[in-house]
Amino acid sequence: MREDNSVKISPATIVMGLAALMIFGLFGWLTFGPKPAPLPPPQLSLEGRQYLQSLALSNVHMQAAESYVNSRLVEILGDITNNGDRTVKLAEVTCVFQDYSGRELARERAFVVGATAPGGSLKPHTTMGFRLPFDTIPESWNQAMPTLIIAQIQFE
Repeated sequence: MREDNSVKISPATIVMGLAALMIFGLFGWLTFGPKPAPLPPPQLSLEGRQYLQSLALSNVHMQAAESYVNSRLVEILGDITNNGDRTVKLAEVTCVFQDYSGRELARERAFVVGATAPGGSLKPHTTMGFRLPFDTIPESWNQAMPTLIIAQIQFE
């Protein structure tokens, strides 16, 4: 008499195994698959470019402090003045940090008016202070004041 040593798998087990493989494959593709390209940062509109001459940054200086987790916190402090006739709801600057050879090292965007900036809107012919904290600047930064470029303006 001959014994049958073959393994018998029921059709239900095969279907469940294939379903589990498909679920794990879909999970892996969604987790590790292609990511959509990040949206480009907002651009300065034509209206904003025309109004740019009405905004002035002044008294801009830096200070550094050690944070609670033993990392360096660099702050850029200054004033922004609205010399125009429109209320600015939001103004965002791009801070360009350079290394010791003058090459661009990092770009950080921050709000000087509106969004997370204290003080709300900037009315015509007024000045308000701003504070831009940075704690992720690379160590190879040249410690000089970054270049500040007004990158976005929105009006009320």
